[in-house]
Amino acid sequence: QLQLVESGGGLVQPGGSLRLSCAASGFSLNNYAIGWFRQVPGKEREGLTCISEYDGVPIYGDSGMTRFIIHRDAAKGTVYLEMNSLKPEDTAVYYCGASRDFCSAYAHGYKYWGPGTQVTVSS
Repeated sequence: QLQLVESGGGLVQPGGSLRLSCAASGFSLNNYAIGWFRQVPGKEREGLTCISEYDGVPIYGDSGMTRFIIHRDAAKGTVYLEMNSLKPEDTAVYYCGASRDFCSAYAHGYKYWGPGTQVTVSS
């Protein structure tokens, strides 16, 4: 059973940057499409970006465009989310999801999830 773990969250000031990591103990994520999502209380999980296992070309949702960058380190079997110019409205729990199929903008497209990592953007 693939178990994902997100890390790298924390408190950051507006305008700052964070790098989140998504990994799986004992497994490489190179054979999975990996998506990053975020969720705030009372709202649905929002898709930010995804990277396919096939071509490595990332796709982005509206919220992630231009400020969030996804990339894969094949040697480590890990996927990262670089977040720049962070705003208070980016405060959320961030999740990575894994799928053996194609990238999806929707949470139901992913079978495996991590427990999430909290990102708080505040001065």
